[in-house]
This record gives sequence, C-alpha cells and structure tokens, in this order.
Amino acid sequence: MARKSFVPGAALVAAAALAAGLAGCSGGSSSGAGAADAKSGDAAAATQAAEPGRYQTLPEACGLPSRSTLHAMLPGDGQRLSSADAEKLYAGQADITYDTDRRVGCHWTRETTEGTRHLSLDIQRVVSYDASVSDDDKAQGIYDGKELAAQIPSAGADSGAPTPSPSAKDKGKGTAADGVANAAGKPSGKATAAGKGGKATPGAPSSATGTGADAGGSTAPRVLDGLGDAAFLDDKLATADSGVHRDVTVVFRTSNVIVTLTYDQWSTDKAMLPESQELQDKARSLAGELVDSLSE
Repeated sequence: MARKSFVPGAALVAAAALAAGLAGCSGGSSSGAGAADAKSGDAAAATQAAEPGRYQTLPEACGLPSRSTLHAMLPGDGQRLSSADAEKLYAGQADITYDTDRRVGCHWTRETTEGTRHLSLDIQRVVSYDASVSDDDKAQGIYDGKELAAQIPSAGADSGAPTPSPSAKDKGKGTAADGVANAAGKPSGKATAAGKGGKATPGAPSSATGTGADAGGSTAPRVLDGLGDAAFLDDKLATADSGVHRDVTVVFRTSNVIVTLTYDQWSTDKAMLPESQELQDKARSLAGELVDSLSE
C-alpha cells in the first residue's frame, strides 16, 4: 500500500523535472542561436573594416635624395670638398627613432663663409587602430592638422587678388621692400653667393607641378596641386635672430605616409636676404623626387 501511494507522487515529480529540463534545453538552444548570430554579425563587420594603407614599412630616409639633388641644394662658396668630406656631407645624419617602420628622418648641413644651409626629412607612416577608420583617412586627418597649424590659405582662395608676401607670416620683422618684392613674385634683396650659384635641379619630376611660383608667379604659402594625395608649401623669413634666414617647408601625404621636408638658408649679413624662388624650386623638386621614390 505504501508503495502504491508513493509511485503516483514520484511520477508527478519526475514529469515536472522533465518538463523543466526540456524548457531549459529549449532556452539554451535559443541562446546558442543568438550567440551564433552575434558571431556572424561580428564577422560581417570585420569584413567591412577599413582598408589598411599602402605602406607597411618605410625606406631609409638618408638614401632617398639623389646625390645630384643634394649637391644642388647644399652648394658651397667655391671651395672644393675632399672625397671624405663630400661623402660625409651627402650621406646625411639619420634621426634616432624607436620604430623605423613607423618614423624615419635625416638631415644635412653645409656651412660656408657666406652662410649655412640645412635640409631635413621627416617621414611618418600612419596606422589607424580604429577598424572604422582607414590608415589613409587617419593620415589625412594628421595632414589637415599640419596645414591648419601653418595657416595655409585654402586652394583657390582670393584668386585673382594679389597674393600675400611670405613675410606677412615671418617670425621676425622683414623690410617693407622685402614684402613688396615678394608680393610681386620677385627675389628680394641681394642673394648670397650660394643663392646665386645654386640652380633648381633640372628635369624636375612631373609630380612636382602645381599652383604657385611656376604657375602664377607667387611665392606665398599655398596648397600644392599634383604632389602626392595632398600637399602644401610654407615660406617664412626671419630677421630677428642673430642672422637672417628663410625657411621653406613642404608637407605632402601619399596614402598613409606623411613627409615633411624643411629647407632653410641662413646668412649673417641681414642685407643679403635668401631668395624664396630658388629655395622653393629646389624644395619642390626634391618633394617630387620623394613622391616618385615612395611610389616605386
């Protein structure tokens, strides 16, 4: 009798447990399907991630400019260099960086009795760690920041109007005659012996063409066309230091690489102002050469 009264109750308990188990299994299956769907969505999002930039490594910066280009950009004052001195000068000095796949640089200096010229290269490879932003877009954002900081006029701004003199953005105070001469696109003051002797490198790459001195006669800071994916040129004359110097900077982007080229000429004689035209022509010629080298 005890056995008969116990069995129905046990059966009811077992049935309830079985029903609960089936419900749990059903819920687990649904959760598993949801997880699978989530993983599927993640995979789809991954396939839509922004493309990486073209460049995964960087070249050795000191080896990029050709010897003939360096010879033109670092002229002497008539004194010949020994083979050892020439080799040391044109080899340049590499910048110290912690990751040569992300940033490299090099600089050259030539001192003469008439003044000093400096040339430096800074090459940065940009990597975006945001899957929704491509390396190229990240690089463009950094480039835009550099252009904004340099206060470069927008392309086509004030077209047809007289372009401002580079001296309007000088660190020091230039002469009024210097401002007028530069606004007309003419060399200002006397050139140094180095300035007279140096000529723009012949056969400049076609990628170096653009608006500015070669198109409209202006040597003012400006956006450059036809140089990489985006480029600008800045030109500053400073006379407040111990000597006068003109600094020409060309910045350009090609895919996820940003190159900053700085070329300046110093003179201890403030009556001898470095020429914009010569320095800009040589800087732009080298920039075109670098674009071609990076594209190979």
